[in-house]
Amino acid sequence: MEEMEEELKCPVCGSFYREPIILPCSHNLCQACARNILVQTPESESPQSRRASGSGVSDYDYLDLDKMSLYSEADSGYGSYGGFASAPTTPCQKSPNGVRVFPPAMPPPPTHLSPALAPVPRNSCITCPQCHRSLILDDRGLRGFPKNRVLEGVIDRYQQSKAAALKCQLCEKAPKEATVMCEQCDVFYCDPCRLRCHPPRGPLAKHRLVPPAQGRVSRRLSPRKVSTCTDHELENHSMYCVQCKMPVCYQCLEEGKHSSHEVKALGAMWKLHKSQLSQALNGLSDRAKEAKEFLVQLRSMVQQIQENSVEFEACLVAQCDALIDALNRRKAQLLARVNKEHEHKLKVVRDQISHCTVKLRQTTGLMEYCLEVIKENDPSGFLQISDALIRRVHLTEDQWGKGTLTPRMTTDFDLSLDNSPLLQSIHQLDFVQVKASSPVPATPILQLEECCTHNNSATLSWKQPPLSTVAAEGYILELDDGSGGQFREVYVGKETMCTVDGLHFNSTYNARVKAFNKTGVSPYSKTLVLQTSEGCNFETQSASYSQLVDIKKLLAVAWFAFDPGSAHSDIILSNDNLTVTCSSYDDRVVLGKTGFSKGVHYWELTIDRYDNHPDPAFGVARIDVMKDVMLGKDDKAWAITEGGITKGATIGVLLDLNRKTLTFFINNEQQGPIAFENVEGLFFPAVSLNRNVQVTLHTGLPVPDFYSSRASIA
Repeated sequence: MEEMEEELKCPVCGSFYREPIILPCSHNLCQACARNILVQTPESESPQSRRASGSGVSDYDYLDLDKMSLYSEADSGYGSYGGFASAPTTPCQKSPNGVRVFPPAMPPPPTHLSPALAPVPRNSCITCPQCHRSLILDDRGLRGFPKNRVLEGVIDRYQQSKAAALKCQLCEKAPKEATVMCEQCDVFYCDPCRLRCHPPRGPLAKHRLVPPAQGRVSRRLSPRKVSTCTDHELENHSMYCVQCKMPVCYQCLEEGKHSSHEVKALGAMWKLHKSQLSQALNGLSDRAKEAKEFLVQLRSMVQQIQENSVEFEACLVAQCDALIDALNRRKAQLLARVNKEHEHKLKVVRDQISHCTVKLRQTTGLMEYCLEVIKENDPSGFLQISDALIRRVHLTEDQWGKGTLTPRMTTDFDLSLDNSPLLQSIHQLDFVQVKASSPVPATPILQLEECCTHNNSATLSWKQPPLSTVAAEGYILELDDGSGGQFREVYVGKETMCTVDGLHFNSTYNARVKAFNKTGVSPYSKTLVLQTSEGCNFETQSASYSQLVDIKKLLAVAWFAFDPGSAHSDIILSNDNLTVTCSSYDDRVVLGKTGFSKGVHYWELTIDRYDNHPDPAFGVARIDVMKDVMLGKDDKAWAITEGGITKGATIGVLLDLNRKTLTFFINNEQQGPIAFENVEGLFFPAVSLNRNVQVTLHTGLPVPDFYSSRASIA
């Protein structure tokens, strides 16, 4: 449970939460700390003035995100309050646990009231120290935020588990260690005091004595204060609003605040969310187990690198000594090169060990915290934080699945010394093969004039700095979840432009990109903030299908070609890499340049040449699919093989990652209902063929009219 401790500490004071409150962004703060970081805003930015002018729509108004800096505050160490022009730029401070917090504009006035009851200055603004989202408080002040009773219970259990052994409460001098506790008297006794003060006879004979640890648990399980409604402090939560994702009381329902919303029983939603969190933890637990095994593998690699280095150095010294004095100067240079390779390998592996250890510790801490939250019996308090925890667990699991558990360095030394030349050529002696230790690529630059959003998709473009001399092998584009959460990889490839579809409408996304080569990855680019459209321009169907929408109207098309860099050496490409054939009679695989992880995508392939009845295969594959066997022979590809096709036939491939399905068409006729289901991850268009077949790829196509799939609007 020690790794869970960071989850229980306030980002402002660095101590265990005291009377924690839940901000709208799902982060927590001590009530006193929240009061300490309040900032007073101008009258024109208050919720009252906004409502008077018709611009306010909610009790808590987030400040205008467009006025905040587009770039990460970590670059400069300074942050600013957005949303009002007169607020001065305020330096950030760091809390004891390393999170930047915004200090108050002026010290709070002295008061004798508790933090919850003390008056809050008019037009106060609070900024979350973790996600830096700002909001303006209404007339309720801090009382408008719900209290996190579940977190209080977890902290109480954690502190109890760390407490020292319980002592007798009746010893007059040095208290001895307690051996029993009386549940009726609520007193801990040592053996002498129990015999003297609590004899097992008379009325005391009916009292129940339990071990001290069990007694401490019974004390801890005493009823805590039940969470009450933030709008009606005398009412307990009794129902759950599905649209607002929050518990509500009967008075809220009677006042009509949730009249058009779906409302469910509190107990049923409590059990449902507990089940969802438990299921999410199962996947994360598997990732943590894999991470532990991966760390063992990395540590064994360190030993292998050490042994291989010693063995290689010994061989090199023996060869150089045989060439007597003429080789001595060259020998030193070669040894230096081997040592450089040795140090580079160790550095890469040790850096990966350190990174993986930190991430595993964070993952384990989150798991332990979630397990403790599941133990809570407060449905209202649990439902206040369950959505955020489920989202965090899924995000953490996703972070483990994108090549994190793959070694970045091999243990072998790919060096070979050729000692056959004559003595007069000794000064030209060099390794036959050397892995050059080139630097990492330069930081990419986002081209703001080419970045844009349309409906619920975003297009981003980037380039290498003009004076960069180190080539990049590819790029990694990352987006957050549109709610200020953690970044996730959405594209990995060689292209410098990417369109991401399937985003949430009316959401603000942060995007960044980095370059990579065999040596490593570059630093991240500056962060770009993108805003998706406010609504969906969907054309709905008839009244009976008012909740359905045609998938074609939601998506942007993708343009791509075959990738010669990842294709088998026998593959022959032409027509700007859109036409492919093969020089071998065996089946060879070629992939498309663009990978897909979201959305619905459709492309076609026409058969230009078809001799001697071969068996070409068409479908999708992972990036590491085998390239020298027919597509679909391993577990890295999903494909259709049709030996009955003829020259001129058209093969259509429809990858629906929203529904996780793969469907095939031949000459505009669907081949069965669905070919493959549960298809999720990153996939590349793929083809396998031999020299008897030639096909041409057609992209940028919309979803065909004969595709009958429909997607429900939530």
